[in-house]
Amino acid sequence: MSNDAILVLFPVAVGIVMLGLGLTLTLEDFRRVVKYPKAMVVCLVSQMLILPAICLGLVVGLNLRPELAVGMMLLAASPGGSTASLYSHLFKGDLALNISLTAVNSVLAMFTLPVIVNLSVAGFLGSDSSLGLQFDKVIQVFAMVLVPIAIGMAVRARFTATAIRLERAVKVLSVVVLIMMISSVIAGLGGEVFDILGEIILAVVAFNLISMAIGYYGPRVLRIGERESIASAFEIGLHNASLAITIGMSPTLLNNTTMAMPSVTYGFVMFFTAAVFGFVVSRRVPAATATPHRTPTSSG
Repeated sequence: MSNDAILVLFPVAVGIVMLGLGLTLTLEDFRRVVKYPKAMVVCLVSQMLILPAICLGLVVGLNLRPELAVGMMLLAASPGGSTASLYSHLFKGDLALNISLTAVNSVLAMFTLPVIVNLSVAGFLGSDSSLGLQFDKVIQVFAMVLVPIAIGMAVRARFTATAIRLERAVKVLSVVVLIMMISSVIAGLGGEVFDILGEIILAVVAFNLISMAIGYYGPRVLRIGERESIASAFEIGLHNASLAITIGMSPTLLNNTTMAMPSVTYGFVMFFTAAVFGFVVSRRVPAATATPHRTPTSSG
């Protein structure tokens, strides 16, 4: 399959992943927000305000070229994904909180992401740039993310047992889709990929580590529980790289391979940094308080 054909299929691939996310969600996951008021506020404020500000400081401080700066801001504006829940489960985080955070983040990000991206394009490329997420493109992002999630939730409500059986396959599919996207971006850039990687690797790793640190220590400062803090760290620290890559590369959205490169690098790096981070913080959680599996009858 040609690279152009793969680019056309990117939104479809992300739609399938979002459908899978919807299969894991119930309305109770949104209602559960009131059970974790402090954790939710800390996480959402960090995700929507603090991380974009930190990312802006990094790209300005490291003097990244404009396209890469916009790509970093696109990554910062992207919500957490199913990978956050997977790591939270593996490293004793509060899985129920992760699921609720992902649900709320995915909805809110559809409003904040276009704003952050358009401000970044105007600030780094100029207000007369043809790039950006105008209203028709924002509708495409909405359709690509929220519609599949809603369909998945409807299926979960009607065919709960089937949706639960599909969860594991969807997690595997998410990783496959991310690998496919990373490969496509690298193929599109050719030899230039190493030059770009040299420019952004410091910014990407620093942003990833700072994000997880804020996600973990912010709640701890406010005396929020260890498991909730671990969940927050992964939710804030592991962004939906597949979504960011699609927005960056899709011919009908930003259509800029260079802008997708920060998310490509992040999508690869985060698997390793998150594993090390999880190993360190999970040692602070007593074995008896490890997160249980969600059962088919559970509303969370």
